[in-house]
Amino acid sequence: MIRTVLAHGTALVRAALASLLAKEHDIKVVAEVAEATAVAPTVTDQQPDVAVVDLALLGNGGPGDLRRHLPDCAVLVLAEARRPGRLAALSRVGHGVGYLAIEAPPDRLAEAVRRLARGEPAIDPILRRAARRIGNPLTLRESTVLTVAAAGESVPEIALQLCLSTGTVRNHLSQAVAKTGARTRLEAIRTAERAGWI
Repeated sequence: MIRTVLAHGTALVRAALASLLAKEHDIKVVAEVAEATAVAPTVTDQQPDVAVVDLALLGNGGPGDLRRHLPDCAVLVLAEARRPGRLAALSRVGHGVGYLAIEAPPDRLAEAVRRLARGEPAIDPILRRAARRIGNPLTLRESTVLTVAAAGESVPEIALQLCLSTGTVRNHLSQAVAKTGARTRLEAIRTAERAGWI
């Protein structure tokens, strides 16, 4: 049985996570936590195999601080892909720490808990993509237009696909070229692809 502590500041989300894990035959939620100050004491007291913790409830030291209290407890960090600012830590993920997007399909939660309990890595692809976007100078619309352009579509085809005017598409492409420091659209596409922005 995989003993699990759930820590999330939003009661409805916490209840939903507990309900999802309660359906699993091999996972047992032994405690639920609502406040950051209670996470470490609860983990120390309950000695779970995995702590599922909202990123907002971790201090500046991140999951590493929690693992110092109980090195044998793996930590699954729940994070929002649309707020990638604190996801830079993904590049420094160590043993026993995983990341799951709160937007991920529900079945990924139990899968991630099991992987961490077995000592395997658990990094949600949604968050991996979001982490790559950190430092991305392109807006979401510019990235989208550049992605469609990378498929070889012309300006009118991009406009039709994205329900934009051709002038708006040209503006987005011009901005993308300027922001990537490129001289041409093709160069901008290559730069953005190399950086993982598209």
